[in-house]
Formats: sequence, C-alpha cells, structure tokens
Amino acid sequence: MRYQLRQRFWSLTARFAIANDRAEEVATVDSEPFSLGTRLSLKDARGVERAVINRRLLSWQPTYELFRDGALAAVVHKQFTLFRCAFTIDVPGPDDLVATGSMLDHEYVFTRGDRAVAHVTKAWPALADCYGVELLPDEDAILILASAIVIDMACHDGKR
Repeated sequence: MRYQLRQRFWSLTARFAIANDRAEEVATVDSEPFSLGTRLSLKDARGVERAVINRRLLSWQPTYELFRDGALAAVVHKQFTLFRCAFTIDVPGPDDLVATGSMLDHEYVFTRGDRAVAHVTKAWPALADCYGVELLPDEDAILILASAIVIDMACHDGKR
C-alpha cells in the first residue's frame, strides 16, 4: 500500500494531508493550536477520529504517545545514538517497530525484527514536507502513518 504525506504549507500549526496511491485524500492530521504540548488528531476522510498523538512533556528525548479509541496503542520514542537516527515504536505485545535511516532527509525504513515493513522517501522538490510511505499490505497503516508524522515532528519541529 502506498500513501503520500503532505504537510500543509500555509499553516501555523502542524497539519498534514494523507492521500492514497490514486491521489485521493483519505485522512488529515491537525494539531490543536492552544494545547499544552503537542496534540494531533488523525481523522479519516469522513472526519472520524482514528488516532490521537500526544507529546510527553517531561521526557529527555522526544517521546509521543499514540492513542486509538482512548487506549494507548503505541509509544514512539527517539533513541539516543551517536552516528544514526532511530526511533522505537513500542506497541503492546511483541510487535515493536524500529525506524532507522536518515530522518532529516526523510529516507528511512520501519522494521519489525529483521523484516522491513515500510519505507519512507522524501519527494523532491517540495515547498513543504511531502513524502511517500510504502508499507506491506498486512501492516497497520494508521500506526505507520502516525509514526511517520511523529518522526517528522521530532526531527523538524524547530524548522517550521
């Protein structure tokens, strides 16, 4: 499955549009401008909230929590590394993901164990962040897309 994440260029807050491989907008992500910390809402094309992303305020490395139907679904945490950038996506149970690669250039891979499950690639040139996400058909699209947005927020928040 292929998706395109596009940051809305003329926005004071973090706003993204998510399109499928037929260029149909299937979801939007909007932040609340006056919330304490960062809170984003991922809504499908009908406006139904599918996930909420909250940034933990008191954490040493950027850490975000992903909620679905009011329950914690994953914690996305930037790992401390010297020579590469990596994020852990901690989900309940044994299915944790790791994202590694060049986060600043939006060229990275999500892996579960030794298996690559999704690839993120920056679209060049673009006025705003725009990148493709290709994931295996049996993967949780909302989890991968929300995690890619978190990585964008953690790596580029000061550059907006």
